[in-house]
Formats: sequence, C-alpha cells, structure tokens
Amino acid sequence: MQAHKDGSLQQLLSGEKENYDYDLIVIGGGSGGLACSKEAAGLGKKVMVLDYVVPTPKGTTWGLGGTCVNVGCIPKKLMHQTALLSTALKDARKFGWEFDEKGEGSTGLRSYVNAYAEFVEPHKIKATNKRGKETFYTSERFVLATGERPRYLGIPGDKEYCITSDDLFYLPHCPGKTLVIGASYVALECGGFLAGLGLDVTVMVRSILLRGFDQDMANRAGEYMEGHGVKFLRQYVPTKIEELEAGTPGRLKVTAKSTETDEIFEGEYNTVLIAVGRDACTDKIGLDKAGVKVNAKNGKIPVNDEEQTNVPHIHAIGDILEGKWELTPVAIQAGKLLARRLYAGSKLKCDYVNVPTTVFTPLEYGSCGLSEERALELYGEENLEIYHSQFWPLEFTVPGRDNNKSYAKIICNKLDNERVIGFHYLGPNAGEVTQGFGAAIKCGVTKELLDVTIGIHPTCAEVILLSVCLSRQHVFQVLICKLVPLSVAIELSARD
Repeated sequence: MQAHKDGSLQQLLSGEKENYDYDLIVIGGGSGGLACSKEAAGLGKKVMVLDYVVPTPKGTTWGLGGTCVNVGCIPKKLMHQTALLSTALKDARKFGWEFDEKGEGSTGLRSYVNAYAEFVEPHKIKATNKRGKETFYTSERFVLATGERPRYLGIPGDKEYCITSDDLFYLPHCPGKTLVIGASYVALECGGFLAGLGLDVTVMVRSILLRGFDQDMANRAGEYMEGHGVKFLRQYVPTKIEELEAGTPGRLKVTAKSTETDEIFEGEYNTVLIAVGRDACTDKIGLDKAGVKVNAKNGKIPVNDEEQTNVPHIHAIGDILEGKWELTPVAIQAGKLLARRLYAGSKLKCDYVNVPTTVFTPLEYGSCGLSEERALELYGEENLEIYHSQFWPLEFTVPGRDNNKSYAKIICNKLDNERVIGFHYLGPNAGEVTQGFGAAIKCGVTKELLDVTIGIHPTCAEVILLSVCLSRQHVFQVLICKLVPLSVAIELSARD
C-alpha cells in the first residue's frame, strides 16, 4: 500500500529501479527547503537544492536562504530591535543613566545549484542559471518549496517607483518620508520600525488592520502606533504613483481615492513601500508538465496531511500550501518531518493547529489559537468565556509612558472544561511570552490549570495568569506604580 501511495509499486512489480540522478530534488532554498534537504542529506540520500531569486523591479536580489533570512523575519526583527533601543535610550535617562547622543553558514548540503528550476517531465527538471545555460536533472522525488514574493498594486508607477519588503532591507540610503501601502503584518512591522528610527511614516489602509487576526487586538496595536508617531490614512486605495524628482531618495507623488466617498487624496513622499500581500511562486516552474494540481485563483498547491500533492512523488511545503500557515517555523518543521517520513520510517506529521506567532509592531502582538471573531463564529457567545485585562508593564513605570496600553485576552470554551482556544497578548516581549503559552495550549490547557499556575513576578506574562481569575464582566486593570508592588495592587483591586 505504501509503495502504491508513493508511486514506486510499478517499479517493484517490474523488478527494476529507475536510475535517477538524485534521490530528492528540492526546488527552493528558503527555510523550509533547506530544512528538508539537509535532513534528507543527513539520512544518507543524494539531494540537490535549486534556488534562484528573480530580481525585483528595482534590481534587488540575494543569495541562498529565502525570504526569512534575507528580506523577512531576521532583518525585520533586527530593525525592530534597533527601533526599540531608540526608545530604551530615551527611557534610560529616567532610570538615571547619563550619556551623549553619539553612538558607535555553511548550508551542509551535498549539492546546491543557483539556477531556476522548472519541470519538463514528471521526474525531470530543467535548471537555467543566470547566464542562460540549461542543464537537466532527474530525481526519484521532488519537494516544492518556492515560497512567495510581494504583490504589486497593478496601477501606473507601482513597479517603476515603489519598493517592497524585498527592497527595503537592501536600500543604500535612508528612505526618508515614507508611505506604507497596506495593513498586513509586514506593513505594520515595517511602518513601526521606520517610525521608531525617527522617520515620517504614514500607513495607507484599505479596510482593516491585520486581516485574519483578532480585530480587538489589531486595533489596539494600531492605536499604539498612532500614539507613537505613525500616521494612518484609512479607507483609501492608491490609483497612481508619479515621480517628481529622481534621487536617493527622490520625491514621489501618490494619488489615492477613498473607498467610501468620491474624495481624492494626493501626497508627496520620498519612498512608497507596498505591503499588500504576497503571491505564491508556482506559475512558472512547469507544474502542468508534472501533472501537479494548483489552485488557479491564488497559485497555492493543495496537499494531503503528509504534504503530498496529487502526484505521489512530488511534495510541497511552506507558504505555497493551500490553507496553511505562511510562517517560517512551520515550513522548517514540515520540511524536517517530511524528510524523516520519506527516508527514516517516521510517521510523525506536521501539526498546523494552534500555531503561535507574533507580529513585531512597536508594541508586540502575540497570539495562538482562535481570534475572538472566529471563536464566536464556531461556538457562539453563550459557549465562550473571555477573560481580559489591561496592564501597565513595570518597565514603563519609571519613564511614565504608555499607561494601560498593554492588553491580554484568553478565550475559553465552556463546552470543553473551559479549555483555552484563543490566546492574545499585546505588550513587551510578546514572542517570548506567547511561545510558552503556545506549548500549554498544545497540551490542552484549561482555565483551572491556569488558575493554579504560579506566575513569575514581576513579569508581563504573570498578568495572563492573573487575568483568568476574573470574568468578562469585571475587566481587570492592573496599575503597577513606582511605589506599589504588584501583589499590593492586586489586593487593592480585589477589595474594590
């Protein structure tokens, strides 16, 4: 049955084994592709990785490693940290510091080819390098890990004059006054750290912030940004981008129209950053010649619970999967587990449920599980208990900033022993806080278990445990004053 499933039954029946160049060819050298290929190579298989970055309209390109390493998670987090340090320097004076204003891998692969791969037959690909030389390779199995690239607007001047996150981290100059078009996590993260670095930043929003995330939390994150220098231009879509003056940076004129009225907006900026979503890189790799089915609407590839496409010897992982998370750790996990199933007899599959994640906006937003909107849709308000609290992080007390801007919310299912089905946290170190609670949610944590868990004092994560002791009807606001310990504040709140 397994031989039939993976397409090797005919070879077994005939007593012959096809002589392929490789056991496995991975198309795409991003996080998922590298994880899968290195795992397979470590299991003794002959593996090839093909990776080729098509330059952006601005000519930006990079090497092996994919979006996350080169133009995504890693540089984004570094720039976010840089912006946080700017705020920390301001806070430091309130804590008594005095200073002046001046400041001072090997892949482990057996075969990597920098070439663009496309199928010519189900077991054969053509690899074209940057000089146009074509080479053909065959493999018993293939893994598609081509990822996504930023989407453009399809309006006059977008590709000619605008940049995307693919270009932002390679800019040789300061972007200056910047317009960010979009309200995705990429848009808000980039807009946030640019503003944190002292730039004039406006975010143009078509409809809502962080579609797919809890909207209460998304709006709170947006309000925090708005209170810290980021301007928002809401319910507008751009219609035209014009160059007024070339330079590094130059000057651009943006024309936009309201989505609610006939009003037209015109503004001048040095840089326009488009962050309206990403498209799967599947349309130009010859999948039709291999017989792989693709969703024609979005380019995504449907797979079964073992990341197998409709063609048994071709698998897919990462952002190109239909209906799965577009997150680096998910691609890495799926790639490793796939290689172990193919070549080490493992049965373990990637679990795409309750995946924790964090949006690195200026005030970070971590979540795991269902948004409040989705929970209400699935279970109904009468079957949910939602516990939430505003709090003032201890780190903010001495500089006296951001009173009660941080927020925590836990959504519990009354029909299942008040099991936690949604976790949301807005505050410092959200990634670190969310990771631990993500593991607890995977284990089926309930309100009762959180009630008896002792918090680490004084931390922001502790507030999550405190908030579940109160119902939705009694919103808990913790004020951590300079002279009042958290324990005293809790007692006072309880008395009131």
